[in-house]
Amino acid sequence: MAHAPIPRGQPRADGPACVLGIGTAVPPTEFLQTEYPDFFFNITNTSEKEVLKAKFKRICDKSGIRKRHFFLTEEVLKANPGICTYMEPSLNVRQDIVVVQVPKLAAEAAQKAIQEWGGKKSDITHVVFVTTSGVNMPGADHALTKLLGLKPSVKRVMLYQTGCFGGATALRVAKDLAENNKNARVLAVCSEVTAVTYRAPSENHLDGLVGSALFGDGAGVYVVGSDPKPDVEKPLFEVHWAGESILPDSDGAIDGHMTEAGLIFHLMRDVPGLISKNIENLLTEARKCVGSPDWNEMFWAVHPGGPAILDQVEAKLKLSKDKMQGSRDTLSEYGNMSSSSILFVLDQIRNRSVKMGASTLGEGSEFGFFIAFGPGLTLEVLVLRAAANV
Repeated sequence: MAHAPIPRGQPRADGPACVLGIGTAVPPTEFLQTEYPDFFFNITNTSEKEVLKAKFKRICDKSGIRKRHFFLTEEVLKANPGICTYMEPSLNVRQDIVVVQVPKLAAEAAQKAIQEWGGKKSDITHVVFVTTSGVNMPGADHALTKLLGLKPSVKRVMLYQTGCFGGATALRVAKDLAENNKNARVLAVCSEVTAVTYRAPSENHLDGLVGSALFGDGAGVYVVGSDPKPDVEKPLFEVHWAGESILPDSDGAIDGHMTEAGLIFHLMRDVPGLISKNIENLLTEARKCVGSPDWNEMFWAVHPGGPAILDQVEAKLKLSKDKMQGSRDTLSEYGNMSSSSILFVLDQIRNRSVKMGASTLGEGSEFGFFIAFGPGLTLEVLVLRAAANV
């Protein structure tokens, strides 16, 4: 005899998850990329390494970066000289910085996202927090909950050490939470402070030189929820599909190892080549959910890992030059902020759409990609639908 299904204790939402508010924040101190090589080699007491400095300057010149923002000012670095060495044990002082500054920067971005959303902090039901900048217990999610004054019953998810693909992970997890919990309002949070990776240059670790030329600090926060309340909440982007994949033949492409000297990054393979080689098949599958529009009919929010990645993806898919502009603008003004970067890129696209008077917040396109990649080599892809630009 068949039994009647047991009613679900937690009803699901009716519609797709939506981004309802966006907030970003960076430390106030900015460094111009043209001046950074001199500062970097002076503060790390390595100015005598003229050949290495010349190489670093060339990397900076080709980085596509105009400026970056750092918590690690000259004053902070001089007060903590262990950070300015190559491999001196310094994890304690690095941790002391990031466990305070990561949630603090996130709180600043979250306040902006909540203000744009227009809801009450007491209506936030979930927090998804992503960072690769240190670890702690209780985590940055707990600290953020306290800083914002959220309800103690808020349901938290803390994701450490995802690297650069973590911004897409945060939105994917927020999507699942919003769609599976009616009336849920989720903070999707990414916050990164480079204190955990900062170190002096070395001839024996040239990929570390690349990281020193690219990474910056920043936090991005989205408010995510399904079934927006009419006349109260304004959906900016709907999330229609989300997926993740480990790229074939990519073991060792991007590694990070926590040591007594902080987090050591290794870039051991042709990352731009691996991404451009594999991305078309993965995106072809993803776009089927929205009718497989042409690549150039979609908007593109792509993690700005570096100019070579953007150039090779653009060339592989024959994208028009304007499609990656949001990513290039983010790279130029903030550098690579690891997991936070992709959240900034979508904000750039939204703002560009408003300024240009486009018909949608996706630069006139209805559907688009939200793409991030990082250690693994892992590729995260979401398909978004942009709201009308009103």
